[in-house]
Amino acid sequence: MNEITTAPMKPLAPLGGPQVWYGRDMAKRTDWIRPLTAAEIAELETAVAELDRSGIDIAAIGPQHLKVPGLQPLIEDIRKSVLHGTGFLLVRGVPVQRWSVRQCAIAYFGLGTHLGEPVSQNAMGHILGHVKDIGADYAKPEHRGYQTAARLAYHCDSSDIVGLLCLKPAKAGGKSSIVSSWTLFNEMLKRHPDLLPALMQPVYRDRRGEVPDGAEPWYAVPVFNLTSEGLVATYVRSAMQKAQRFPEVPRLTPELVAACDAMDALAENPDIHLDMDFRPGDMQFVSNHWIMHSRTAYEDFPNPEDRRHLFRLWLACPDGPSLPDVYTRVWQGATANGRPAGIRVPGVPLSAPLDASW
Repeated sequence: MNEITTAPMKPLAPLGGPQVWYGRDMAKRTDWIRPLTAAEIAELETAVAELDRSGIDIAAIGPQHLKVPGLQPLIEDIRKSVLHGTGFLLVRGVPVQRWSVRQCAIAYFGLGTHLGEPVSQNAMGHILGHVKDIGADYAKPEHRGYQTAARLAYHCDSSDIVGLLCLKPAKAGGKSSIVSSWTLFNEMLKRHPDLLPALMQPVYRDRRGEVPDGAEPWYAVPVFNLTSEGLVATYVRSAMQKAQRFPEVPRLTPELVAACDAMDALAENPDIHLDMDFRPGDMQFVSNHWIMHSRTAYEDFPNPEDRRHLFRLWLACPDGPSLPDVYTRVWQGATANGRPAGIRVPGVPLSAPLDASW
């Protein structure tokens, strides 16, 4: 087993900046919702129709293909908020209800490439993901929560940005909730300073069968990682628990369990997190390094054609925050630009399926 070492702890101080926010305050604001203008929608529709007629494979689309100069202010708004501000933005008004699934994918994937490089989200090499209940069993190590209708605890994904496009909402439930990792750090420092160090040591997590070449089926990375720019965080408690199936992985300590319990309770506090309902055509962009996200359980419509369905993107962004070496050395590997490369399994080509039934 590879030995994990950590640097000595330095005196800790509260973080400050736009990344520190509280849900009770955000709920009173609307500046985190960015509606598309009629002109932007018209330009996007024209560009999507042109690309659709070309027959291009979704996975082959790059920023040079979706030609939308009038949407540069939108792209800069997303980049400014997600990569250099609060860590999130909701874009409203994509006309998904009058588009085909392929046209929705062209628009969403194409816009995503203007922000960063789409990276693989699973062992199948999917760079366009589907968040949909396909009957998976979340209790099994190899199954993923986004393939179920279950409630998802607060967590982070394996990229700079995670994006969601709502094609169809649930009949009931499925609310998206986000919380600032910087705020959680500050609250842990204030309320549970004795437990915070456990979250700043390497925490072992299960790769859930999605194992890069030469890697172990598990890896270790701290939840909170202080940097010269402030903080980056990563958290998937279910993967921590599932890693206990490996006898060579250290057992969860009482201190770590107590620290996770305390942080989870803080994240669930309605004063701290922000809830939002997705409408058809909503695009949510979130920094995985500054935001933890969750979802309530949901009830679907009986008709398969009406069931909740979101597209998902994981984006590697050249102008993302500085990251600890462990992110790309031990955890994920790196893109050509040195950013987290998502989940790559040897010999698996990248693809962008339009069918969510895999």
